[in-house]
Amino acid sequence: MSVSTALPAETRPALWRRPPARAAIVLAWLLAKQPPHRIHAVLSRIRRGARPATFAEARQARVSVVALSVFCAGEGCLQRSLATALLCRMRGSWPTWCTGVRTQPFAAHAWVEAEGQPVDEPHPADHYRTIMAVGAHVPQTTT
Repeated sequence: MSVSTALPAETRPALWRRPPARAAIVLAWLLAKQPPHRIHAVLSRIRRGARPATFAEARQARVSVVALSVFCAGEGCLQRSLATALLCRMRGSWPTWCTGVRTQPFAAHAWVEAEGQPVDEPHPADHYRTIMAVGAHVPQTTT
């Protein structure tokens, strides 16, 4: 049985917003092929200088990514989360990118969080256990 996972056309981003989203999707596809330590290192560098993303910003980025990629709309949680984080970064912010497990039902999973909540995930926050996360880099000020 096949299931359509693409969102309706009315949720597609405006034409001028599509190139950055498509670039984020391609970059995420390439990054998703790397080992976890390399993904962590790349994301840790990319996040520098970005402010923490708001929930609305992260949600808008996720909706754009899902609307333009059937793979990201379906079972591609790693690519979807990476593309969402990269698109947020292109817009000057950074959500917390997480990878770990979903407990109900148990499965490996990757997602983004903003303002302490998973963004548009089907389960409540307590169903996710983080193993690796890359949050916004807030420089320490010394007095």
